[in-house]
Amino acid sequence: MAGQPAAAATPPPNPDGAAPNVVARISQWADDHLRLVRNISTVMAVAGVMLLLRSVRLTSKFTRSSDIPVEFIRKNVKLRGRLHRITENGLEIEHIPITLPVISSWRKEPCGVLLIKLAGVELTETGKVWLQKELKPSQVLWFQLLGKENSALFCYLLVNKGRFFSVSLNEEILRRGLGKTVLVKGLSHNSKIYWRIHRNLLKAELTALRKGEGIWKEDSEKESYLEKLKGSWREIWKKDSYLKKNGSDSNLKKESYYDRFKRSYETWKENMNNHSLVLKFRELMSRIHFRRKE
Repeated sequence: MAGQPAAAATPPPNPDGAAPNVVARISQWADDHLRLVRNISTVMAVAGVMLLLRSVRLTSKFTRSSDIPVEFIRKNVKLRGRLHRITENGLEIEHIPITLPVISSWRKEPCGVLLIKLAGVELTETGKVWLQKELKPSQVLWFQLLGKENSALFCYLLVNKGRFFSVSLNEEILRRGLGKTVLVKGLSHNSKIYWRIHRNLLKAELTALRKGEGIWKEDSEKESYLEKLKGSWREIWKKDSYLKKNGSDSNLKKESYYDRFKRSYETWKENMNNHSLVLKFRELMSRIHFRRKE
């Protein structure tokens, strides 16, 4: 009796066979819908960038002083803004955030203005009139955060003069004798720029005093100013003194040459620091730096 033919041996099931099969199907589907896959990847990339920008507040618009991080004021960050109007309380300026093509156009910006006061300057009535004439509506300017009191921000205002450089509006007012120097509210004595800010303001005021500009035309005003120098401003005046009375005449002469070069270099450096492109880059880096610290 012939034996029954042996049944063909069936291969054992491969437990890993399902995985390659699924991968192959996904790959085939991706190849068939290549354009859709690319679009999805693009959307996810854009969404990721937008979330990143939002997380580091690179494009945030500040509409109230409370919106500004404390670190921005402590580090004296410079921001860009557009003038709305000048009031008795100060300047109302709309903050202009860092804008990015396409992404910024998708988002609706909040409305609101910041109340800015000229740091270290007590404006006269003539100074207020001059300020109204000097600044144009919607004029773009930079403001450096120095201090804060309630809803007001005390700032150094920088106005574009020419194509590349800016000048300090605070110092210009004092140079014209349209105001008097006062201590900057909210600026910490431990700040790196505390003495530099007050020294520059005092220099500008002394220029007006020497030329008899504005309020310094009257001798009585000059006398009261000199009395002030003997008091609270004496320390600042000493720190700003370039020629000291000790040493020989030759040493004084050499020192004056050095100080003249030093002043020229500091002026050039200040002008470069106030270049609009430099200010934008610094604002960008400040936002990234402060976000990392949070």
